[in-house]
Amino acid sequence: MDSIPDAIVQYILSHINNARDVAVCNCVSKRWKDSLPYIRSLYFPRNSFDNHSGRDSPDEVVWRMVSRISRLEELVVYSPFSGAGLASWLSLTGSSLLHLELRMDNLTEQQACNESTSKLDCISAANNLQSLKLWGVLMTRSPQWEAFKELRNLEIVGARLEDSALSTVLHACPNLTNLLLLGCEGVRSVSIDLPHLENCKLDFYGLGNCSFSMKSPKIQVLEVQGCSWIRVRETNCLRCLSISNNAGRVYMVDCGKLMALEFLSIRGVQWCWDAISNMLQWASEVKHLYMKVEFTGDFEALQPFPEIDFVDFFNSHPKLQKFDIHGAMFAALCQKNSLKNVETGFTIPCLEEVIITVRSPLNAEQKMSTLESFLNYGKNLKAMVIKILQMKSSHSSADDFFDEICRFRYMNRKIVRIE
Repeated sequence: MDSIPDAIVQYILSHINNARDVAVCNCVSKRWKDSLPYIRSLYFPRNSFDNHSGRDSPDEVVWRMVSRISRLEELVVYSPFSGAGLASWLSLTGSSLLHLELRMDNLTEQQACNESTSKLDCISAANNLQSLKLWGVLMTRSPQWEAFKELRNLEIVGARLEDSALSTVLHACPNLTNLLLLGCEGVRSVSIDLPHLENCKLDFYGLGNCSFSMKSPKIQVLEVQGCSWIRVRETNCLRCLSISNNAGRVYMVDCGKLMALEFLSIRGVQWCWDAISNMLQWASEVKHLYMKVEFTGDFEALQPFPEIDFVDFFNSHPKLQKFDIHGAMFAALCQKNSLKNVETGFTIPCLEEVIITVRSPLNAEQKMSTLESFLNYGKNLKAMVIKILQMKSSHSSADDFFDEICRFRYMNRKIVRIE
């Protein structure tokens, strides 16, 4: 290293970002220490100050390192810090900082009350940010943020939110292309109006009764979990859509025609049938369909899916290549009249893979007939996976049905397998 020019040494050391490694490098030589201003990224792991015994507080240690860097572009802090400490760091680096990731650790009301300086409010000093990631956030009041016009990526993981606070945050980030809200609680109504948004993942937990609306004409990938009322308009670019609700019901979905949609996933315990049928109608161009909804029914009573005509379904989804269906949807395709409209020349033109989860031996004969129909009409079918999941019967019919499936698998072993 002694024979390497200073510029190359500075370039090499500028790629070291772990704070402990940076501190060690400072002790090697004056030459290495003089390279500290050229570092672009600093990362403080969770345990950075576990054995800290110096006179300076962790906040002051971080400040001292940050103050010696001429143009810091990325700062990641997982170790504990105070609002005052964050304010002092960002007062030095706010103009150059492009990527900021913080483990906030202020989810309890007591912690928030003890903070004389709001950590969230401090972030406004970094007004040139392109990416902001926050972990463990309490956001029950609106942060004092100016507009982050350069911000393209916003991720908040593990948060307690109020509707008004979340609205303020989204309003302050008008040019987002990527938004992730994961493991968030307290939200009752979410409205997103971001003209440049392309990727969005929302995960709300609680009662599962949140309402959600979106107006983002460039959205391409959307995942929504925990909402009962969903409205997504102007979706000509949407390629991947996933809607699930593990805690509540899905009462209403309004998306309109999804001409660009290639992947659709709908999951949950109970969906109103209008919501399911509308989604299937709008997603007529879909190539990969995943359905795992246990029951339908508009109110408290859980009801099975109504009968679905096998021919009509596949004629309505001519581009379907991969079909992953759980018990309820499979049972709906296996009613005695579902194959009555099969005409000469009927085929499932694009289907290459079907994954079927079977949970009941009821109507075994018709289910076997439907399995055979996939093989008979799916001329391009390359794989069929049959999952026997928690067969809910101790009667001998369950054993007989399983024997039939095993025989079916043996006769078509190049395509069919059982899991």
